Amino acid sequence: MEDMNIGDLLPIMIYDDMCYLCAKFAKVVSVLGRKKILVVGHYSQYGMEIKSEIFPKGYDPTKMFWFVTRKVAYGGRSAILPLLLAILSNKSKGRVLHGIQTACSNDCKTPKAVFARTKSLLSNSEKIILNF
Repeated sequence: MEDMNIGDLLPIMIYDDMCYLCAKFAKVVSVLGRKKILVVGHYSQYGMEIKSEIFPKGYDPTKMFWFVTRKVAYGGRSAILPLLLAILSNKSKGRVLHGIQTACSNDCKTPKAVFARTKSLLSNSEKIILNF
């Protein structure tokens, strides 16, 4: 993937593949997005390569999920509306989707974990301007 062109992969949703709830969210996005959105995990090899191309060196994007377009990387709360608009658009890329993976202990399936993830989603928000 040395000659990967991120612009050809957009839009991309990057989720926490170490979280059961996040993986369920990613599956919903994958199904509703009908191959319009590339869905990759933060900790997958593919996700790490994509993140290294998108985010500034030394920046840790793993504290929230991201929706990446040609102009902006939306993190957390700020990603919800652009993600919904992309799902509702009628532009299809017909791409091959990667399997939604999760490596979760039973701790992440508890009501407390659901509350913590929801709180994190609503409290974290960030936008990074991109040049693709």
